[in-house]
Amino acid sequence: MTITRTVPVDEAALTLEIDGDGVAWFVFDRPESRVNILTSGVMARLDLLLADVEEAARTGRVRAVVVRSGKSGTFIAGANIDEIAGITDAREAEAKSREGQRIFRRLEQLPVPSVAAIDGTCLGGGTELTLACDARLASDSPTTRIGLPEVRLGIIPGFGGTVRLPRLIGLRAALDLILTGRTLDARRAARIGLVDECVPQPVLYDRARRVALELAGQGRRKRERRRRGGVVALLLDRTPLGRRLVLSQARKRVLRETRGHYPAPLAALDVLAETPPTAPLDEALAREARALGALLVGPVSKNLVHVFRLTEAAKKAGPQVEPRPVDRAAVLGAGTMGGGIAQLLADRGIPVRLKDIRAEALSLGMRHARELFDKAVRRGRKERREAEQAMGRIAPTLDYAGFGTVDVVIEAVVERMDVKKQVLREAEERAPERAVLASNTSSLSITEMQHALARPENFCGMHFFNPVHRMPLVEVVRGAATSDETIATVVALARRLDKTPLVVNDGPGFLVNRILAPYLNEAGWLLAEGARIEDVDRALLDFGMPMGPFRLLDEVGLDVARHAANVMYEAFGDRMRPAPPLAAMAQTDRLGRKGGLGYYRYENDREKGPDPGVYALLGDAVPAQRRDIPAAVIQERAILVMINEAARALEDGIVRHAWEVDLGLVMGIGFPPFRGGLLRYADTLGLPRILERLEHHERELGLRFHPAPWLRERAAAGKGFYD
Repeated sequence: MTITRTVPVDEAALTLEIDGDGVAWFVFDRPESRVNILTSGVMARLDLLLADVEEAARTGRVRAVVVRSGKSGTFIAGANIDEIAGITDAREAEAKSREGQRIFRRLEQLPVPSVAAIDGTCLGGGTELTLACDARLASDSPTTRIGLPEVRLGIIPGFGGTVRLPRLIGLRAALDLILTGRTLDARRAARIGLVDECVPQPVLYDRARRVALELAGQGRRKRERRRRGGVVALLLDRTPLGRRLVLSQARKRVLRETRGHYPAPLAALDVLAETPPTAPLDEALAREARALGALLVGPVSKNLVHVFRLTEAAKKAGPQVEPRPVDRAAVLGAGTMGGGIAQLLADRGIPVRLKDIRAEALSLGMRHARELFDKAVRRGRKERREAEQAMGRIAPTLDYAGFGTVDVVIEAVVERMDVKKQVLREAEERAPERAVLASNTSSLSITEMQHALARPENFCGMHFFNPVHRMPLVEVVRGAATSDETIATVVALARRLDKTPLVVNDGPGFLVNRILAPYLNEAGWLLAEGARIEDVDRALLDFGMPMGPFRLLDEVGLDVARHAANVMYEAFGDRMRPAPPLAAMAQTDRLGRKGGLGYYRYENDREKGPDPGVYALLGDAVPAQRRDIPAAVIQERAILVMINEAARALEDGIVRHAWEVDLGLVMGIGFPPFRGGLLRYADTLGLPRILERLEHHERELGLRFHPAPWLRERAAAGKGFYD
């Protein structure tokens, strides 16, 4: 079946200029937009202009082509997400892929050499376009990032990227990008051969022009390439046996990491297994298009596109007022969290004072920051010189020296209200009147802390998740007196730190921990009924959670979890009453991973399985004999209590929209993105079914399953969370 559609040509987004030396410049510059994207209209425009260049090349008017962006900081950010989301027919998706492949193949087969000059973000279809060029040059700007993130949308590169990239850089290096969706800066891209040169930004376009004319003058299409990796690379990337070994190991790794929930990486491996480098390119492209067509209309892709849109919505959220500038910062408390926050600020170019009252705590915080920078250097994500410069931005201190010039103070001391009030009051007295103060508390009341301050309007919550350097979410918590300007300032700071800010109202546990608490507690109730620790964790891993609830409790720290559970119990009463095994564990001296022993055992910071002695330690809180509870029951109970608490949080006005709940849980605790978020998943189940199952469990198990009134009302009205 052939699907035809009239596509309006987007003339303004792409122009063609031919200079006096016969270099044709394709300039992408989408009007009234920060980024360039490949819409159907832009692709149609490229197709027309390629025809013009073909004709001009035949007559000698064009000798070479350079592709560039007219925008600063962005080359091409990829395809149009709205168009991807709107396709529901696999045949239409395949046809779209084939059309894009045809246009890029036309670029590849021009009778003159082509050079891509990459400055800024180059992702997805943008990278695939550059792969169709004869040479690629990239600027050394920190904004330059190159990659194929399609797997994060549940699809594979469909304009030729899946099959062209391995032919360019080798199978193993290509899989590292295609299966993960990660991006590279220009230096690392040059190191693996993805780009030919990393060029100083000011001279990028001059250099691209010279390279294009050199190729034209030498009568060559491609630049000479040296084979990377020697004999080993040749054996693994180019021989049938080597390729089978590489692909087999990659498949095992994907299944181990995703438990089969994400079909796109497996589809990419299938395409590459069927299309070795010796296979005709057009045949390989056809297989790529068929695979893309099936993936793009599947539920996983639709849910991942939904999650992507949540992150885009978060970029526009928050008060529409001008934030205050943040040039200098201070962090109170030099534990793991404080050290992590200081490291993050310094890494983004912000000088930071790291204060504690104990020298040994300062040493711990500085050591943690140093370890994070060293890890970035070892993994090739940062040059040693850059890491040393960033580390130099952290100034440890035992007093408030230097606080008179800071623009923001982030408190990360022990989770005790009296201590937090004291240090915040001291910091406020020494910081400028304009300074914003923020608390990293995970559960204590922001409004209560404001009572201790002279300028409560300058104070809010800024809740980072652990580990700070890895978790993408920051909850920005509005207290009763917090001003819009303060919220806007902290939201802007979070974005500068490459975090996703979510503005929530004050309340016990805020949003994420409030919904997480009944989930963790239900794991405890299952343990009280005789479930095994490993069975509960395995069931939730199989559901798609990144970590089972007992491993998560160990990771958070049993002391921290105990404090949070008490806060929730005091606030919400019996429905949050700690399950007997969790209460019993709270009476022990176990700390979880950081202490080497919790529900699991840890040796040299590695998890070694559940501790066999934990059941005896919990005494009468657990039955003498373990029993099998079906995984489906474990999953249903753990997820239902989260959905129910999310409905209560919406009813209480902690946030206003279902998308905010889903963003918070995906970014904050790793709720499986392939399910689209907790409340999108709830809508797929249907609220009447959820209500029926909650009522069933309430009869069997008690008050904690009592349905939220808001949920009953929505179900009665025939509405879902997203209606």
